[in-house]
Formats: sequence, structure tokens, C-alpha cells
Amino acid sequence: MLKKVVYVALLVSDQDKALDFYTNVIGLERRIDAPTPSGPRFLTVGVRGQDFEFVLWPGSPAKAELGFAVYTIEVEDCRTAFETLKSRGVTFEPPEVLDFPWGYAARFEDPDGNLLQVREGRGAFRR
Repeated sequence: MLKKVVYVALLVSDQDKALDFYTNVIGLERRIDAPTPSGPRFLTVGVRGQDFEFVLWPGSPAKAELGFAVYTIEVEDCRTAFETLKSRGVTFEPPEVLDFPWGYAARFEDPDGNLLQVREGRGAFRR
């Protein structure tokens, strides 16, 4: 019956600003940019080679509790991703890579306050 999750909406205040952040700063690829009958465009981004997509949809971004990232992006090397994104202007909170028993994570917000993290699992948690 159920097949797979194909996309999740990230609520953003400005689709063009969000598209620039997610493609030029984070490094996701632009996938779909199509008009809709009701006004805002259907705009998606994703990790190259992976089917899953984020829909950059107009709306009021949700705020999670501090210390919890709502969206997680797996990376090969968390420290390298941290340094690369930091050099592109991303501000991390806390301002360092976190070391957990399952691996590493670095947390940041997009321009609308959506909480994200890059994550590198280790051992059984490596993906």
C-alpha cells in the first residue's frame, strides 16, 4: 500500500531567498519550479542522486525547541561540511560540531528560522 515519502514542506517567507540558500549555500539541487493554479509556485530542492525532496512552500516557519533540529541532512564528514557551510555564511548554534555516542552533528537555521543539522553517523548509525 504505502510506497515511500517523496517530499516534506519547509515553510519559507520568500521562495527565491530560500532557493538561493538551499542551492547556493547548502548545496542542494533545484528540482521542480512550476506554477500552481492558486499562486505560489511548487518549488523543490534535494540531494543529488536521492529521490527525496524539500518543498520550499510559502508560510510561517515552525520553531522547534532549541537543541533539536527538525530537518537532518546526512554528510560524509561532518567537520568538513561544518567548515564549508561556515565559510558560506551559515551560523551554527552551538558554534561547534557536537559529538554524540552515535556520531556528529552541527545545527543551524535557514533564513526563516527552520532548524536543520548536518549529521555523520558512526558505527551502526552510519548511513
